[in-house]
Amino acid sequence: MSTSRRRRREPSVVEQEYSVKDVARIFGLQEARLRYWAQTGFVGPSVRRGGRFYYTFKDLLGVRCAVDLLDKGLSLQRVRRNLDKLRSQLPHVDRPLSELKVCTDGDNLVVVDESVVYRPESGQVVMDFAVSALTDQLADVAPIAPRAEPPAAGQTAYRWFIAGCDAEAAGDDAAAEAAYRKALAKDPGIAAAHTNLGNVLYRAGKRDEARACYERALDLDPEQPEARFNLGNVLDDLGETELAIAELRHVATRCPEFADAHYNLAVILARVGGVAQARAHFEAYLRLDPDSEWAARARAELGRLGGA
Repeated sequence: MSTSRRRRREPSVVEQEYSVKDVARIFGLQEARLRYWAQTGFVGPSVRRGGRFYYTFKDLLGVRCAVDLLDKGLSLQRVRRNLDKLRSQLPHVDRPLSELKVCTDGDNLVVVDESVVYRPESGQVVMDFAVSALTDQLADVAPIAPRAEPPAAGQTAYRWFIAGCDAEAAGDDAAAEAAYRKALAKDPGIAAAHTNLGNVLYRAGKRDEARACYERALDLDPEQPEARFNLGNVLDDLGETELAIAELRHVATRCPEFADAHYNLAVILARVGGVAQARAHFEAYLRLDPDSEWAARARAELGRLGGA
């Protein structure tokens, strides 16, 4: 039986999820510090998957903002006090460091919300003449804003990693590859950088190199679902079907809400004659993602396999 196989693209840099270990390596922080920040509601991960917490790219921007504010001399207590003020002043904002443009004018935390620049601690609006002095800082923390220039040669691994993310978001895979390689040259232990580099290489048709990147990411963080999902897809491309099934089954078991792992696993199982298991995974996919563009195809495959 011929089954139309879905090649789901790998998660984009904006969709990627990052473990606590990854974020600690990216920013040069202790994992204990990140966990303390999360436990106290300062800044933390927003996704829970398979009993573990993960940071989204938006969460990553929040951490970057927190690190920058603390590096510029604001105390943790003062930043936290400002965030509490922001949450009371802007009840629609749950995660100020990730959702707003936040910086410091040297002495105070400053926020831009709907083109108004103000200090949340006092509620004072910053006059127009002061806005231009904040432009560079605001641009540096603006969500998903690609930088015009790459980091300087002496920058840290995390700056190169963020530059790679920015380049990917802008569709510049060549710049992204160069930035991820520089990040890994400075710190080979950033699992997410290996995964993202693998994604860039996969899009360039370099499947063996992509496979090596995903395998290295999993050596560093065995429970990273995106790396394992992408590895399963590459293995299937390379004709290593049994290994591909094992990797995708691992993702579907440990992260049962990962809809695309169910879909791709179902397609491969149907192709090799595992009809009952394929049906079960197509059904799981439809429970998780019933309105996607691929749902109709999943229902058609179920019909051909004798399911609902």
